[in-house]
Amino acid sequence: MTASAAGALAQQGPRAPLPPAREGRSGGTGSTSYQMEVTVERPVTGKPYQGKVLAAIQPHCDDIAIFAGGTVLKLIDEGYTGYLITLSDDSMAGAGSSYGEIVWKNEKDTLEVAKRLGCQDALFLNYPNHNFDAWPTVEIRARLIFLFRLLRVDTVLTYDPSALYEENPDHYVAAKAVESACWMAGSQWDYPEHFRAGLKPHAVTRKYYFARGPQLVNRVVDISKYMDQKVWANLANVTQGPAGNRGAALRERLAREGKRLALLGDDNDTANRQYTKYFALSRDRARGQAYGVEFAEYFHYIGPDDSLEEEYIQKYSQPL
Repeated sequence: MTASAAGALAQQGPRAPLPPAREGRSGGTGSTSYQMEVTVERPVTGKPYQGKVLAAIQPHCDDIAIFAGGTVLKLIDEGYTGYLITLSDDSMAGAGSSYGEIVWKNEKDTLEVAKRLGCQDALFLNYPNHNFDAWPTVEIRARLIFLFRLLRVDTVLTYDPSALYEENPDHYVAAKAVESACWMAGSQWDYPEHFRAGLKPHAVTRKYYFARGPQLVNRVVDISKYMDQKVWANLANVTQGPAGNRGAALRERLAREGKRLALLGDDNDTANRQYTKYFALSRDRARGQAYGVEFAEYFHYIGPDDSLEEEYIQKYSQPL
């Protein structure tokens, strides 16, 4: 910060205080403030989340790998069981001679992404690519509620339903469907026929929302330990990118021009890995450095609502 900038800040006086603790996040009940502290979530040892389940939900086959791949790897390493759920058929993204070929290639890539992220399974809902806004959101939501109850999902990672300037309808429709499904899955009155099949109400209580555009960020996840694995997962998206074989293609183009980049090494595998780490996923480095770590992912995180009632009982209850 320059001296003039520091002086200008000093003239403005002290910053406004943060809101009371129970106004600290957006979501749940009684949370209205946009003044939020940022928490840096770092890797932990052991398996503190053993028995917990996460659903990484993406409209397209590259979304989770790009924006949340490191966090998925981290949470699974810390004990979560993970599922990758892809909502679109990915028919309009990537190289191929026909819709059918593109769908098949992207599905094959997604199965490999799920494997490299350590997920238990990959599920496909096959909605028409680029056309979610023409589809009943209530149907998408209903299918997600079924899956949340079936899989007993505790945590989701998906697009932020409140992010700004999102131009892709698949992204914002999917985000809204996930958001509403998370709490409705815990209701005994929504889709009670599920209970005849042996399912039970099960609300999703933790959400990691990411965005392509501006969003309210309150969680920065340190993924430095998992960055190379995240690169490996992104390399599986050969059809759509932005990783895949882009590094090898750049290396070959430069060779035709009589040039080379030492960064890309001397073989295609090195070129692909380095290209992905330094170009396709460059935002992770910039975001990490802003918070004193090597690589990071940004989220708006919403955790379980605190119970003032239970807190009071724990503090003041007396034996009869």
